[in-house]
Amino acid sequence: MRPHPHLRAYMAGIVVPTLFLLVIMTIFAYHRYYFEVPNQFVIPLPGRPLERAIIFPMAVVPNAWGLWNVLYLALRHRVRMSLGVHGALMPLVLMPGGVALARALDVFTIQWQFALPMVPIAMATYYLAWKYFVGFLNKEVGIA
Repeated sequence: MRPHPHLRAYMAGIVVPTLFLLVIMTIFAYHRYYFEVPNQFVIPLPGRPLERAIIFPMAVVPNAWGLWNVLYLALRHRVRMSLGVHGALMPLVLMPGGVALARALDVFTIQWQFALPMVPIAMATYYLAWKYFVGFLNKEVGIA
C-alpha cells in the first residue's frame, strides 16, 4: 500500500477549521432555533445574511486549509519556512477573497480601513493554529 502523503496532508489540514465551524454552527443554530430570534434583531443587517455568510466558510475554508497543507508538504524541501509562518500567510489569501465574495454576493460590505487592522491579528491566530494544531496533526499522520 502506498502512503499517500498528500492525501494525509489534506486530511490533517481540514480538521481544525471543520471543528471550529461545527462549534460556530452549533451556537448559531442554538440561538436561531431555540430562541427563535431573527438575525436582523440581533445584528442590524438585512434578513438572513448570516446564513449566506456562513455557507461560504463552511464550503471553502476547510478545503483551503487542506490544500494549503498540501502546498506546504510539496514546498517544504524547496522553501525553508516553518509551518506556523506558512499558515500565517494564509489570511493574505483568504481575507481579500472573502471580501470580494461578500461584495459579489451582496452579503455585506467591508471597508478596507476597518479590515486592514485585522490582518495582523488573523496572521497571529493562524500562526498559532498552524504551528500547534496542524503541526500536531501532521505529526500524528506521519508527514511532519
